[in-house]
Amino acid sequence: MIELDDSLLKYDDPVLVKRTASSSTKGRHLRLSPQQSIDSAPTPPPPRSTSTSFQAKQENGILITFPPRKWDNGNQLWVQQVSRAPSGRADVQQLVKLLDTKLQQRQAKPTGICPLRRELYSQCFDEVIRQVDNNCAVRALLLAEVRYEMNRIIAIYKVQYEDGLAFGIRKALQAEDEENDMEQRISELEEEIETRRKLLNKEKAHNDENKQRQADETRVEQQNLSEEIQCLKEIHQQYQALLESLLTPK
Repeated sequence: MIELDDSLLKYDDPVLVKRTASSSTKGRHLRLSPQQSIDSAPTPPPPRSTSTSFQAKQENGILITFPPRKWDNGNQLWVQQVSRAPSGRADVQQLVKLLDTKLQQRQAKPTGICPLRRELYSQCFDEVIRQVDNNCAVRALLLAEVRYEMNRIIAIYKVQYEDGLAFGIRKALQAEDEENDMEQRISELEEEIETRRKLLNKEKAHNDENKQRQADETRVEQQNLSEEIQCLKEIHQQYQALLESLLTPK
């Protein structure tokens, strides 16, 4: 017989119910725990069918709330039923101590999100329902419905959280891509500005050179004109002096 995972939910001793025709080399768990796995996919439980009346659930009692767990061990099929042993104050006190012990042993976080703490408290809730079932099956079924609704709401919140987390990651990656594109665009614009600045400086230098050349040409032209005017003035004075000498009577 293989060793099952320890649980706060109390079970009877395993019972060998039959031998299967085929044999396996390794034990295979078919159902280890009635509660939903903490690490399972974040899919909300489907709504329960309304065809099963509360009276029918009450007749089957704890069998519907906590089905037996079954497993194969070689060619043997073992079944373990939830305990129907009566419970009292001592069992509740023992459950509290056992819960505290397991929280310490598994190093569950006292606050915040902790799958280990949630799993242990879920097992504790199951054991409380089992103990209540011994005194009032209707009350136990009502607690089971409350547990189911809580698990369903938590699963929905988990889906919404993971969807929001995925959306946030996509937005962060998109913002990072946009930032990289913006940085690349800024780099390209800076290179273009630098190229245009060099071209502008080159054009300014060429323009200054042209201005200097034009200024030099203008100065030379003005100097030539001044010399030509001076030369014309001298010729004019010579012709005037000659004319006066010719007009003066001897």
